[in-house]
Amino acid sequence: MSETTGAKPANRYYASEETLVDYAMVKAHLAVSVIFLLVAILAGFLYSLQFTNSYPFKGISWLSPGRVRMLHTNAIAYAWLVMAFFGLLHYMLPKLTGQRVLSPVISRFVLWAWVAIVAGTVVGILGGTAQALEWGETPAWLDPIIVVVYLIMAANFIAPVIKSRQKHLYVSTWYIVAALVWTGLNYVMGNFMVEYVAPGTGGAALTSMFIHNLVGLFVTPIGIASMYYLLPLVLNKPIYSHSLSLIGFWGLAFFYPLNSTHHYIFSPIPMWAQYAGIVASVGVHVVVYTVVYNFWMTMRGENAQLGRNIPYGWIMAGTFFYLVTCIQCAFHVTLTFQEIIHFTDWVVAHAHMVLFGTFTFWSIAWVYYLIPKVWHRRLYSRTLAQWHFWLSFLGLLLMFVSLTAAGLVQGYMWKSMAPFIDSVRASVPFWLTRTLTGTAIVIAQLLFLYNLYRTFKGPEVLTDEVHIPLDCSEPANWQPVITGPAAAARPVPAV
Repeated sequence: MSETTGAKPANRYYASEETLVDYAMVKAHLAVSVIFLLVAILAGFLYSLQFTNSYPFKGISWLSPGRVRMLHTNAIAYAWLVMAFFGLLHYMLPKLTGQRVLSPVISRFVLWAWVAIVAGTVVGILGGTAQALEWGETPAWLDPIIVVVYLIMAANFIAPVIKSRQKHLYVSTWYIVAALVWTGLNYVMGNFMVEYVAPGTGGAALTSMFIHNLVGLFVTPIGIASMYYLLPLVLNKPIYSHSLSLIGFWGLAFFYPLNSTHHYIFSPIPMWAQYAGIVASVGVHVVVYTVVYNFWMTMRGENAQLGRNIPYGWIMAGTFFYLVTCIQCAFHVTLTFQEIIHFTDWVVAHAHMVLFGTFTFWSIAWVYYLIPKVWHRRLYSRTLAQWHFWLSFLGLLLMFVSLTAAGLVQGYMWKSMAPFIDSVRASVPFWLTRTLTGTAIVIAQLLFLYNLYRTFKGPEVLTDEVHIPLDCSEPANWQPVITGPAAAARPVPAV
C-alpha cells in the first residue's frame, strides 16, 4: 500500500510516517455500527408485531411499542448511520486531502463519547424521559453534551481540509464539509430554538426543518459523497461528469433547507410557507436526477460486474431505491396527494426506502469493499453475501409496496368518512406483510453478521490498496489510482 506522506511523524496510532489513515478508527467505527444496525432492525421488527396483535412484551412499560419505535428510528439515524459515516470519514478525508485528521486522540474520544451518547439515549427513551420531538427524542440533558461532542468531531474532520490548501476539491469533500457545518446548525436549531425560543406554529415549522434537514443535510450529502468516492473505485473508472456532480451539490444547498414544511401541509403553518416547501421539494429533483444520472452513466456498460462485484450490487440497488423514493416524493408533496396520504403508512414506506433502501445499502457496500482493503481478509462466504443482498432487497421492496398500498387504502377510507376501525381491519393484511418482509430483513442482517464474524476469524491476506489520488490540484487527476501489482494488470482508463 502506498500513501502520500502526511505532515505529522509516525506514532503509535499510525503504521508509518507515510500512513495517512487511522485504520484502527475505521475498523472500530464500522464494527460498532454493524452491531447498532442489528439492534435497530430488531427494534423495528419488534414494533411491527404490535400491528399483528402478537407483541411479546405487553404490559411492560419500558418495552412498550411506542418506546421501542423511538429506539428503532433513533438507532438507525444516530447509531448505525452516524457511526458508519464517522468510520468512512476517517477513511475518505485523509485520502482526499493528503492530510491526517486533526488528532487520533480526539478520534478515540469521539468514538467512545458517541457510544456513551447512544447508550444514554437508549436508557432515556426506554426509561420514559424522551422529548416530544421526532428524531429529537434524546433526553434533554444529553442535548448539550451531543453538541459539544459533535463540534469536537467536526473540528477533527475539517482540519485536514483546511491543512490541505488544495486548489481544487473533489466533490466528495464539498459534500462532507457542507454536511458537517449544516448538521451542527440544524441540531442546535431543532433541539434548543424550538424548546426555548420559538413555541407554537413557528416552532412546528422549525421542527419540520430539523427532521427533514437531518436527512437532507447530513445523511444525504455524506451518503452521496461516499458514493462519489466509492463508485469510481469499485468500477476502476472515473465518475461520468464532475460538472453534474457540482450542479447536484449546489442544488442540494439551495433547495433542500426550504422544502421541509411539506411535512405540515394543511396545518396551521401559513400557506405561503407550505407552498414554498412544495416548490423547493420539486427543485430538489435537480439534485436527484443529476446524482442518479451521473451514477448510472458511470455504471454504463458494467452489468457484468453484478455477478462478481459484491459492493457494486449494493450501490446499484441503493441508487435505484434513491430514484424511486425521490419520484414518490415528487407526488406526495402536492396538496392533491396530501389529502390522501397524510398520516398514513405511505409515509412509513417512504422513510424505510430512504434510510434503509438507499443509505443503508450504500453503507453496506462500503463494509464489503473495505473487508479486503482494511481488514485484509477474504470474505468468508460469497453465498451468504448474496443471500444477505437478495433478502434485504426483496424484503424492503415488498415492504415498500405493502405499506404504500396500505397508505392509499387508509387515506381513501378516511376521506370517505368510513369508521376508523374499518380502516384498521383493512390494514391488517398489509401489516402482516410488513412483518413477514421484516423477518426476511432481520434474517439477512443475521447472515451478514455471521459472515463478518467468520471472515474476521479467518487468516489475513495481503491486498492492493486502491484510493482516490492525493494530488487533487487539477480535476484531470480525479480518477482512481491502483497501487501495487494490480496497477500493471489493469491500467486506469483516461478521464
